[in-house]
Amino acid sequence: MFTIDPDDTAPPSEQIRTQVLAAVRSGDLAPGARLPPVRTLATELGVAANTVAKAYRALEHDEVVETRGRNGTVVSPHGDPGERLAQAAAEAYRARTAELGLAPAQALAIVTAALSGGSR
Repeated sequence: MFTIDPDDTAPPSEQIRTQVLAAVRSGDLAPGARLPPVRTLATELGVAANTVAKAYRALEHDEVVETRGRNGTVVSPHGDPGERLAQAAAEAYRARTAELGLAPAQALAIVTAALSGGSR
């Protein structure tokens, strides 16, 4: 499922981290899915166990995965951290535009224009 590209300028731990994150975002790794054990994945990829452990720690820090001791590392039920942060920003935007008295259609038009790079 995961590979290391020796020609990639990114370190192997970062390659692993980004591949896991991409698999979570695409749905290939669903919440609760178990990741390979550190040593198993390290052997499969031909890297040191510490390399995989570093990637898993970074993913855990970002709440993409959870380490459950003997039960291994699994995809967090919280999902993609980017999506979570975007949802929080959207809720804050909704609350602020409501305080300003903007109708939902107006608020949506403003954010749509901003996302497309234009102005209203």
